[in-house]
Amino acid sequence: MKKINFIAELCQNHLGKMKNVEKMLDECASSGAKIIKLQYIYAKNLSYRPRFENGITLRSKVHSIKRPYNAEFKRLKKLELPEKSFEKFVTLCEKYHVEPMVTCFAREHVDKIHNHGFKHVKVASYDCCAPQLIRDLSKKFKNIIVSTGATYDEEIKNTSKILKKNHINFALLHCVTLYPTPFNYLNLARINFLKQFTKNIGYSDHTISTDKRKNLASLSAIYFGAKYIERHIRIFDFDKSKDGKVSILPKDILELVNFDALSKNQQLDYLKRNYKINPKNFLGKEKRILTHEELLNRDYYRGRFVSKSKYRDIYNWDEVSI
Repeated sequence: MKKINFIAELCQNHLGKMKNVEKMLDECASSGAKIIKLQYIYAKNLSYRPRFENGITLRSKVHSIKRPYNAEFKRLKKLELPEKSFEKFVTLCEKYHVEPMVTCFAREHVDKIHNHGFKHVKVASYDCCAPQLIRDLSKKFKNIIVSTGATYDEEIKNTSKILKKNHINFALLHCVTLYPTPFNYLNLARINFLKQFTKNIGYSDHTISTDKRKNLASLSAIYFGAKYIERHIRIFDFDKSKDGKVSILPKDILELVNFDALSKNQQLDYLKRNYKINPKNFLGKEKRILTHEELLNRDYYRGRFVSKSKYRDIYNWDEVSI
C-alpha cells in the first residue's frame, strides 16, 4: 500500500486561537494527515513598500496590486498565535503521532523555530528564490519542503543545488499561485519537471474548495506521481475562515488517502467514474510562462516579510548577517 504524505496546512484558519489549532490537529490526524503545519507569522515582520499602498495601474493595466500596510498589519495581528503555542503544538503532534511542520517567513525566525522543537520546515513559494534563507535553514534543519509557485526554473535549480550541497532531505512542491487556481491553469506536468531535482515531489493545491471538485486537482496530482499533497484546512464555514475558499475540511482528507491506496488503473477509473474527467486534461506544460496575475502576486509576496535590524529591513535574499 502506498502512503501519500498529506500536509495539513492550518494557515491562519485557526483565527489566532490555540483551541482551534488543537481541534484541527485532532481531526486532521484522525483523517490520515501525516504532517500538520502552522505558519510562523508575526505582523511586526511585515514590510512597508509604498507601491502597494494604492497600487499602480497604467492604461488600465495593473502593475502593482493594492495592499495597504496598515490594514494588512491589523489583519495579521488579530490572527497571531502566542509564541508559546508553537512548543505546545510540537508536543501535541507527538501525542497524535504526526510530524509537526512550520513555514518560516523571515530569516530572523530560523533559530526560534528550531528551538521550539521543529525538525521539518517549509519554505513558501516566493522564498524559493531567496538563497540566503535557504542557506540559513539548511544549517538548522535536515528536512525541508519548498513550494515552487511563481518561481523561475533557474531559481528552482539554484535552490536545489544549495539543498543538495548541504545534504538536506528535501521535497519540491508544484503549485500555482492563483487563489483559487482555475483548473485550466493546473499544469500538473510540472510534477514530472521537478523530478530532475529530487525524487520527493508533491503538489500544493489552491483550487476551489466549495464544490464537489474540491479534491480533483489533488487526486490528479497523486495519479501523476505526487508523493506529497499540501492543502489548506478549515473547521469553520468557508466564509468564516481566512482562506476558506481554498481550504477543505479534515474529513475531506480521507478521499485522498483512500485514493492513494488504489492501483494506477483503479485511480484512472475512479477519476473517470466519479469526476467524468481524464486527468491528462490537467497536464498542461512542463515549462510555461508565468501569467500576469502570478507575476503580480510574486511582486507583492516576495519580500512581504523581513527581518528587522537597527539600520534597515533585511530581506530573505540579502546576503548579510542577522
